[in-house]
Amino acid sequence: MLTIWSGLAVGAIYVLVAIGFNIMFVASDTFNFAQPQYLMLGTFVSYTIVVSLGLPLVVALVVGGVVGFAVGVLEDWIAIRPLSGTGVHGELVTTVGWSVIMQGCVLLLWGSAPHRVPGAGSDSVLTLLGGRLSVNDVVLIALAVGLSFGTHYWFTHSKLGIAGLAASEDRQAAMIRGINVNRLSTGACAVAGALLGSLGAVVGPKTFAVFTLGSILVLKAFVALAVGGFGSFKGALIGGFAVGVVEALVGRYLGTEFANLAVFGVLIGVLLLRPQGLFGQRRERVV
Repeated sequence: MLTIWSGLAVGAIYVLVAIGFNIMFVASDTFNFAQPQYLMLGTFVSYTIVVSLGLPLVVALVVGGVVGFAVGVLEDWIAIRPLSGTGVHGELVTTVGWSVIMQGCVLLLWGSAPHRVPGAGSDSVLTLLGGRLSVNDVVLIALAVGLSFGTHYWFTHSKLGIAGLAASEDRQAAMIRGINVNRLSTGACAVAGALLGSLGAVVGPKTFAVFTLGSILVLKAFVALAVGGFGSFKGALIGGFAVGVVEALVGRYLGTEFANLAVFGVLIGVLLLRPQGLFGQRRERVV
């Protein structure tokens, strides 16, 4: 059971990044490859606030969110908006470039050495269902579940969420109906950045603050989203947990060198049986 809990805790991180991917994808039909870097940036902001400045963890949550929000707005203005609506999906390349810029800036500011990020109750251990896990792991798993259902409810029941769905489905039709698609895109990028930036204070105690964190997470979160289904927040939850558990089980019983192979094997198997993912939907257009 210890291995399962460990896999769920790591999978929760994949879920959080996948939620950030989905917020952008659902609201603006844009896949933002820079999304995991906001989580990486948040871990360094948390380290600076809590360790270097000695301020409470709640301050790190707020500052990480503000920094993520501001960087998200800049990314939309510089890397996404100039190519939105052109039909060439050039933002796939520009968001990769923005990811490299963010990683380079963090490397210049904080260096390449990993930093330990203290968390609330990160040293406390609980025993649940025969397995032991830290309080911080429990918080990670709870956040992954809560945010998955919360964002799903937001996009299916709120006016802004439904407007985002409309803009993603048909940008031109949404504009004709009076929806400001540019503002929605900026808001989605800023909110996703703020969410992951603030969560760096929770993820940091598990991963440490290291400038390569985003590069490590991007592939695993992408696999989680592909398995669950692009655009589905419930799929992001199931896919992220599945990737984490498979990775943990294979790493324990077969060796860590087989973990990545098993994860991508699961991806290939799911895509062969259900190309749109477990909870994804096919998009059809009548011409």
